[in-house]
Amino acid sequence: MDSHHRPARCRAGRTRLTQHWIVDAMNVIGSRPDGWWKDRRQAMVRLVKRLELWASSDDRHVTVVFERPMSPPIASSVIEIAHAPRAAPNSADDEIVRLVEADLAPQHLTVVTSDGALADRVRRAGASVYPAAGFRDLVDPAD
Repeated sequence: MDSHHRPARCRAGRTRLTQHWIVDAMNVIGSRPDGWWKDRRQAMVRLVKRLELWASSDDRHVTVVFERPMSPPIASSVIEIAHAPRAAPNSADDEIVRLVEADLAPQHLTVVTSDGALADRVRRAGASVYPAAGFRDLVDPAD
């Protein structure tokens, strides 16, 4: 999937840009102390599955960003899975900022994170920010 906006049809048949959600994966996963650290990869797979369900329910455009390439890769035909080229401090943050800065319509981007420094960087680039814990509750309600 392309990391830029895809056109969507309005009811009257006019084309408009859809909101694109860029998700700071580990920030969302870490927003709930549910034992995710015991099996980090499984937590990532669970997040992707939850995002797929959420995205499918309303034809949402979602990109989830991980801190490094996964081996074996986690795949999805519903959402875009991105990652930093290699693991390093703030590597996922830098990749998220790169995606926002490369987008032709950053005003249609919402970055999901509770990382204050990342939030400041993407706001300066034109995106809006949604808190990670609130988003986690939205896509994966606690029992």
